[in-house]
Amino acid sequence: MDERSSDTLQKIQQAALDEFLEKGFLGASLRQIVKHAGVTTGAFYGYFSSKEALFASIVEPHAAALMGRYMEAHCSFAQRPEEEQAANMTVDSDACIHWMVDYICQHREPVKLLLCGAEGTSYENFVHRMVEVEVESTLQYLETLRRLGRRIPELNQSLCHIIASGMLNGLFEIVVHDMPREQAMQDVEQLQAFYTAGWLKLMEP
Repeated sequence: MDERSSDTLQKIQQAALDEFLEKGFLGASLRQIVKHAGVTTGAFYGYFSSKEALFASIVEPHAAALMGRYMEAHCSFAQRPEEEQAANMTVDSDACIHWMVDYICQHREPVKLLLCGAEGTSYENFVHRMVEVEVESTLQYLETLRRLGRRIPELNQSLCHIIASGMLNGLFEIVVHDMPREQAMQDVEQLQAFYTAGWLKLMEP
């Protein structure tokens, strides 16, 4: 791609980012995007096949980065020897959450678009997919503790889903409310402490 083509692509994506952030995917006008980018409709289709393809070009790198790091943390924890998991319950998750806060603060606009403007696209259930991963990992961890002889009460999958949903949606409030990094990090650390204490209480025999 030559320099001129790269410049045109950037103009289209910036115009799209502004339009999508203001109106969401469903409300965004391709006509307005093309107009604000200063290109013709024909030129647009030389880069993207559709409005959704354009949307994906903006959010996919960030969806992949966030989900990839999240999955990495869960896999790292699951691969620990079972007898070491309880002592390291928060190690991998803390590192992951800190990374995610930093990443979000460095890429605020496209991440906000991913989380708040994706209705009508394949990304609209992004947080829900994270919640499902969290629930599955939680249930596996509880079974591990039982195999090790811990008397863990039965916890419904529905409860695990509610807790995971609350935690992850709480984390992403830093996007919704455009929090400064220092405040975001402090709030998220305290949120983690709150949920960790809650889990420990629920796992008492």
